[in-house]
Amino acid sequence: MQLIHHFLERSADLYPEKTALIHENTRASYTQINSQANILARHLLDRGVTHGDRVVLLMENCPEYVTGYYGILKAGAVAVPLNTGLKPDCLQDLLQDIEPTILISSSRFERVLGNIDLNDSTIRELILKDPHSEWSSTITTTPWENLISSDSSPNPVIPISDSNLANIIFTSGSTGKLKGVMLSHLNMVANTQSICQYLNLTADDIQMVVLPFFYVMGKSLLNTHFAVGGTVVINNKFAFTASVLNQMVEERVTGFSGVPSTYAFLLNRSPLTKYRDRLDSLRYCSQAGGHMSRTTKMELRESLPTHTQIYIMYGATEASARLSYLDPDKFTDKIDSIGKAIPGVNLRVLDKSGEAVEAGEIGELVASGPNIMQEYWRDHEATAKVLDNGTYHTGDMAYQDDEGFFYLVGRNDDMIKTGGHRVNPLEIEDTLMDSGLLMEAVVLGVPDKLLGRRLAALVTPKNLECDEKEILRYCALKLPKHKVPGTIKLTRNIPKSETGKIDRARCRLEMK
Repeated sequence: MQLIHHFLERSADLYPEKTALIHENTRASYTQINSQANILARHLLDRGVTHGDRVVLLMENCPEYVTGYYGILKAGAVAVPLNTGLKPDCLQDLLQDIEPTILISSSRFERVLGNIDLNDSTIRELILKDPHSEWSSTITTTPWENLISSDSSPNPVIPISDSNLANIIFTSGSTGKLKGVMLSHLNMVANTQSICQYLNLTADDIQMVVLPFFYVMGKSLLNTHFAVGGTVVINNKFAFTASVLNQMVEERVTGFSGVPSTYAFLLNRSPLTKYRDRLDSLRYCSQAGGHMSRTTKMELRESLPTHTQIYIMYGATEASARLSYLDPDKFTDKIDSIGKAIPGVNLRVLDKSGEAVEAGEIGELVASGPNIMQEYWRDHEATAKVLDNGTYHTGDMAYQDDEGFFYLVGRNDDMIKTGGHRVNPLEIEDTLMDSGLLMEAVVLGVPDKLLGRRLAALVTPKNLECDEKEILRYCALKLPKHKVPGTIKLTRNIPKSETGKIDRARCRLEMK
């Protein structure tokens, strides 16, 4: 039986003095991180934390986050990482729902924590990195610096089953409603091992992490590289892309991962092409977190070193991160595909009656495997909609070609009905990107008195000379009239979540 924190413990045994984590001026070895996680685990156990107790992590990517994450798991508790962009009202509601015993955070979040009523919660202790404020005496407040020492501490030995709940990761999904995805040790370990297998990860790999650890993809980057004894480089300054690229060169980074907007930013607002010949260690780049246009993929291929492999991936928080990947050898031939199921996962395309469809026919993509979540936290109704005897209904419409490769065609709930037509926004977004005029594009349905809904596009142009008329002319040449957006609005930055995904709700507000 293997548990998530065994990744850290095994690597600490095999590579005790190896650098596991790099962040700014900190270079922490596996022994250091493991010992500090053990100290935290024992502190939590001394505070009465037991199996199933939730411990919240509200913290930026940093060494303390990593120590906190594995320390919580070592204590047999449930790690609940929260979005660092949460507003006080939403945070208060989540804490009421989660009912945590401990909250681990840092001085960066003291203001938001100060605007909620922690006394009206189940929290018994607040552990803060570098606290600046005075806190109420009704809740024990412990500075992280007083808790974690440099002393060596053995691994705690407590009974934990791989079926035990390990993480609750909140996702807004396609509806915008926060749902807590309950993932066991088995779920996360199975997915981690599968990812390590298809990415061919080894102890020689060095991963640059710009995605937040509270996001399931960011979490998988941490677990996979700790599982093989690799090195994780944390860089929280992606807005300064030249410094990120420079660090990739200096640290001889072998892997970089991002969502579509990550690569759009790299391609259009960074000196990536100037660094291409210096990225001689970059073995691969991987992309997940939503649809990336063919145009962006092709531009990325042209901008990266020829030896750098590109992995296009597909997944969901409900799947512990990953469901499929496209083999880099098929990048050109199957560029629009999400590939095939990862090892250990079974993917099928089903019709409305639950029967498998023939190759080329469109249906719902469903998945099964040991990585599929247990359920949604305290939401049986939402769970029943997506889980059927261990089978996960993704909500994504797809088809499979004659060679077994899967292709997404959109989501049922994203289809836009306009003037009697049902329109897939992904098709129009891809056409907009094919113009070569844009960095990013999102197509929405906005209220209209005559059509019910009309098509509107929010786009980020590559240069200031581009105007709406030029974009519309291209669309008119490539699309039937009912698919041409009635409105195009230019913006410097399309609204996104803290994970880098396009925030369609905020986009709609911007279109008003």
